[in-house]
Amino acid sequence: MAIITTRLTDKEIKASKPGEKEYNLFDGEGLRLRIKPNGSKHWIQNYYRPTNGKRANLSFGKYPDISLANARKLSLEAKQLIAQGIDPQEARKHQQQEAKSVHQHTFYNVAKEWFEIKKDSVTPDHAVDTWRSLENHIFPCLSNTPVKDITAPLVIDILRPIEAKGSLETVKRLALRLNEVMNFATNCGLIHANPLTGIKAAFKTPKKENMAALSPAELPELMRSIAYASIKLTTRCLIEWQLHTITRPSEAAGARWDEIDFDSKAWTIPAERMKKRREHCIPLTEQMLELLEIITPISGHREFIFPSDRDPKKPCNSQTANMALKRMGFAGRLVSHGLRSLASTTLNEQGFEPDLIEAALAHVDGNQVRSAYNRTDYLERRRPMMFWWSGHIEEAARGGNSFTGTKQLKVVNGK
Repeated sequence: MAIITTRLTDKEIKASKPGEKEYNLFDGEGLRLRIKPNGSKHWIQNYYRPTNGKRANLSFGKYPDISLANARKLSLEAKQLIAQGIDPQEARKHQQQEAKSVHQHTFYNVAKEWFEIKKDSVTPDHAVDTWRSLENHIFPCLSNTPVKDITAPLVIDILRPIEAKGSLETVKRLALRLNEVMNFATNCGLIHANPLTGIKAAFKTPKKENMAALSPAELPELMRSIAYASIKLTTRCLIEWQLHTITRPSEAAGARWDEIDFDSKAWTIPAERMKKRREHCIPLTEQMLELLEIITPISGHREFIFPSDRDPKKPCNSQTANMALKRMGFAGRLVSHGLRSLASTTLNEQGFEPDLIEAALAHVDGNQVRSAYNRTDYLERRRPMMFWWSGHIEEAARGGNSFTGTKQLKVVNGK
């Protein structure tokens, strides 16, 4: 004979008191109210899983947050799912995942998680550029879009206006970064596959253009222009420092005093500031040391060798030298990164060892064993080459009042 359960009433529930052990009040058909020793009351639906016939409990929440009437409604909904062969617990998990995919796994949130990892593998300037490009071109359209809803046609439509303006390099970079974010989403299990693979084929390919750089024969013209330009002392020192050290704009602009070893006459740039995330050591020539001596009254008491005008606690912008070269009339002929090309071409023409030139440019050797050997061996072997290069710059500047080779020159009128 079946056991008949008397249905619960609100009066009975309110009158129930906690005991030493938890106990249940039964409402029938698997629905019960579990009362714990601390006085909390929880609705539980006991049922048999339709997939394997095993007993399971489904929680509906606390009383009185969930009333008796609402608990019975939830119980009925669960039993309807079971009748269809659906496990209510699995159905709930699916609903929660769907809600997450809509509200939590938006493109902005996923991109933010990706960027937290990405920024540790690139230089600070590159990280800033990457995030800013997404802020300017992608987030206004896709910020609140769930990654599961992102498609190739949707993204292509967003990038088309940028392509129409002729900014093909920007389109190329954005397509690459969007793919990285979506690959991250795929690897995290948020989507089954990256739908943006191959979208670059939908756009025109930008023509590869080399960085604007002067020929070796034009070095004297550059040095004369630097000497007579109306630029700040810090900017002039920075341009000459970058030229002598053959470093990238961001590496030179971010130089710190604690990276300089005056005893061993070497400048060691830590891995986190290098493009290839590998420490780079540069032999210091007499001309480089003179530049440091000239800039010392301005920044010797600060962290950065070339401080920003607006905020001396920060380094000057990596584009400072580039903008100065434009104002000096070199627009279209020379960018600050092109100073490296000028050095490379000159040193190769002079017959210096290609491996030493590549090491001076901080180009990473693909052969890891050889690369490790080069780190220890090439520093001293590079010194004569760097001494020659600094001397060559000084010779090209004769008559142009370069800072180097003129120790009596400590102050230059510049704005």
